Amino acid sequence: MEKPRGVEETPSSEPMEEEEEDDDLELFGGYDSFRSYNSSAGSESSSYLEESSEAENEDREAGELPTSPLHLLSPGTPRSLDGSGSEPAVCEMCGIVGTREAFFSKTKRFCSVSCSRSYSSNSKKASILARLQGKPPTKKAKVLHKAAWSAKIGAFLHSQGTGQLADGTPTGQDALVLGFDWGKFLKDHSYKAAPVSCFKHVPLYEQWEDVMKGMKVEVLNSDAVLPSRVYWIASVIQAAGYRVLLRYEGFENDGSHDFWCNLGTVDVHPIGWCAINSKILVPPRTIHAKFTDWKGYLMKRLVGSRTLPVDFHIKMVESMKYPFRQGMRLEVVDKSQVSRTRMAVVDTVIGGRLRLLYEDGDSDDDFWCHMWSPLIHPVGWSRRVGHGIKLSERRSDMAHHPTFRKIYCDAVPYLFKKVRAVYTEGGWFEEGMKLEAIDPLNLGNICVATICKVLLDGYLMLCVDGGPSTDGSDWFCYHASSHAIFPATFCQKNDIELTPPKGYETHTFNWETYLEKTKSKAAPSRLFNMDCPNHGFKVGMKLEAVDLMEPRLICVATVKRVVHRLLSIHFDGWDSEYDQWVDCESPDIYPVGWCELTGYQLQPPVAAEPTTPLKAKEATKKKKKQFGKKRKRIPPTKTRPLRQGSKKPLLEDDVQATERIPSEPGPDETGGPAGFPGADQTTCKRWRKPLHLPLLSPRLHPGLCWRDGEGRELPLVTASCAGAGLHSFMPFTSSSL
Repeated sequence: MEKPRGVEETPSSEPMEEEEEDDDLELFGGYDSFRSYNSSAGSESSSYLEESSEAENEDREAGELPTSPLHLLSPGTPRSLDGSGSEPAVCEMCGIVGTREAFFSKTKRFCSVSCSRSYSSNSKKASILARLQGKPPTKKAKVLHKAAWSAKIGAFLHSQGTGQLADGTPTGQDALVLGFDWGKFLKDHSYKAAPVSCFKHVPLYEQWEDVMKGMKVEVLNSDAVLPSRVYWIASVIQAAGYRVLLRYEGFENDGSHDFWCNLGTVDVHPIGWCAINSKILVPPRTIHAKFTDWKGYLMKRLVGSRTLPVDFHIKMVESMKYPFRQGMRLEVVDKSQVSRTRMAVVDTVIGGRLRLLYEDGDSDDDFWCHMWSPLIHPVGWSRRVGHGIKLSERRSDMAHHPTFRKIYCDAVPYLFKKVRAVYTEGGWFEEGMKLEAIDPLNLGNICVATICKVLLDGYLMLCVDGGPSTDGSDWFCYHASSHAIFPATFCQKNDIELTPPKGYETHTFNWETYLEKTKSKAAPSRLFNMDCPNHGFKVGMKLEAVDLMEPRLICVATVKRVVHRLLSIHFDGWDSEYDQWVDCESPDIYPVGWCELTGYQLQPPVAAEPTTPLKAKEATKKKKKQFGKKRKRIPPTKTRPLRQGSKKPLLEDDVQATERIPSEPGPDETGGPAGFPGADQTTCKRWRKPLHLPLLSPRLHPGLCWRDGEGRELPLVTASCAGAGLHSFMPFTSSSL
């Protein structure tokens, strides 16, 4: 009776000598025949890695990894191979593609001992199950496929970062492909991006200084016409945030085929990854005939080079793990009245950014912020420090919301960013003291402010002088160590325009006269936190910044000005009146490529306003004057192009959509003030500008649902997570070649 397939492949029936494979590196015969190879003389046993991690060595000894370190496919004189030779092979257990000579056992059906054992074990289990069910045993039993750790992680990242929704809407990385192209934008305008090392809250910022010009990586070869995915070695030409400009080895000084890539993608690997995973290296088709000895060429190019660590993908996943989970409860500022907090529940976590749902609000009454934001606190914080909180019970209709059904605990205090300890001995802030502070309802302004109340733990309640509110509803809370408050005359000393109280002129305002007239005193300069780290930001650097007027949006932005640790952020395509002041360590700014890394869609710069038809102009004249300064109109969602380069004039449908846009906010509409998004315009009258909406089309986020201008629900995307790290690549020696 014939044995079931796979049972005969048990390790006991295989001599261990068969595990040792020939390490000769034969060269691929080009693109004319997938089975044509070069038998050029001098093929010697070699390894691209002089040293390897202890884990890799142990795995090789146990037969977990193929013994052939690297398989180069290169052009040369083709010849046919009659035996098993170096034909492509697919492991019947894990699906890894490699060469037959590197596979385990005589039949070359498995890539390693582990796969052979697993196949045999699963075959036996399937056979026993078939007998128990009364079915005849089959020659080929069904097996449970397993994959190597790198394949598992790669599949996970790819599944999280690509795909489409039921209505055909692209998600994750697929959605980003249709969006903004950072590489083209930087290259066309010769812009410089802020390095990842400037952002303390992003994955592996400390190690990113090691990313440098000339570093080698193995990437997917897009210039190859072969039936399977193949790879090739590339050099880093330029680094811009998480994105790097790569050039395939062999092009040398020819930059015509350079391409941008995010180091967090699953198609970028350290040198040696292809050898460990039996992936094939194939030179680009454009230059496949440029050299006859590709092995020797690569050996010379790789000596002394640097590369990524072998656990690159593992670090990517680990660096994107965040402690906040869906269902955690916390306190967050009330966006309709910034002087108090409200209870909220974590609904979504994307790259450290939290979507919070108010417990007593509607299902779409949300609030976006980073987990390190000073606007969120653990449950009980307001009562402990003396801050106001809105006391209300959870709405009955919210009990059926998926997020509220998963509430299981309050977020513990250690999850929140700790503030600096304060010491009140020798004098402290007092009520009535004057200072300068960034207006939380308009982050582009630094205003004259007054300390209205001193809370515990170093927190202060402030108000902007000249505000319309008399009941304290426009007070806002800053910690004494905050970098958003400054001593009097700070703006004057640093040539920053100060927004004076109502009734005063900017150019004639004088602090001494004002203090004397109001019979008040300025807060002592020694009480302010004025330390300035070497942050690395420079004027003109590009980055991705949260629009704190509408914090669910992340936009293309530029560092317009640097004042010590204070940064003026300009949103590309918008007027300067919408600039925002942020601290150099703000969690609301990110390096280039962060949105692509996490699957969060980036808002592109606003294109120049197209020529408006006469009918559209007449329609706008009939509209009432809007509250605050009016922004340039953006094409409606249905006609707004996905690609930045395509610009279309307004159509008749656009005019009709424009006429439907209300000229004044409705009673239920809220605006997103800087720092406190979504504050009610009627309540916060000091807010002088409308919502910052860089793109009217709804943003895409996992598990969420936005509404367009006509009230239709639009599904959102799933985010992927990634990160990176580096280490020095070991130099080669003559013995390793």
